[in-house]
Amino acid sequence: MSPPQQTAAQAVGVVFLMGSLAWASVPFYDWFCRVTGFGGATGVSDVASDEILDQTITIRFDGGLARGMPWELEPIERTMEVQIGATNLAYYRASNPTDRPVAGTASYNVAPYQAGGFFVKIDCFCFEEQVLQPGETVEMPVSFYVDPEIVDDREGQYVHTITLSYQFSEIELPETSRQAVLTEAAASPIETQ
Repeated sequence: MSPPQQTAAQAVGVVFLMGSLAWASVPFYDWFCRVTGFGGATGVSDVASDEILDQTITIRFDGGLARGMPWELEPIERTMEVQIGATNLAYYRASNPTDRPVAGTASYNVAPYQAGGFFVKIDCFCFEEQVLQPGETVEMPVSFYVDPEIVDDREGQYVHTITLSYQFSEIELPETSRQAVLTEAAASPIETQ
């Protein structure tokens, strides 16, 4: 292989390697955040904690909407004092004040970041997309506990308040909801003047 061909092959190899790393970085970062709690990502479990401590911690709840999201969103309780390790249930209230169905998906964050891996969700409305009909109001639950290992963690032991924040963004209506809207519109009589 001549030197120009060798240089070209190396350049293609570098481009391929960099593209592969860029493609793999997003799922790897997501996995890393879920495992470590880095960046405020929470833990997820199918079962409750098997240990409940006599210590408590304050949980704050916050909710927001992305630009253009027409819903109204608020936590029903702003704060809860919970036992570390005990399973708790909190609710967020969402309303759709528009005259059309609106679908949304929630992104979430936990602060301070070092508490993310110790805040464990058992079930959450954020695991699925939500569709609210015109004028509909719902109360959406999140079941969680604070992992008892937080009291032995080098940084976690100094955390006395954890804030759970959600932000809803509008997404395209799922196919079943779009079909229901079209069927309803077709069944409605057309008004003439």
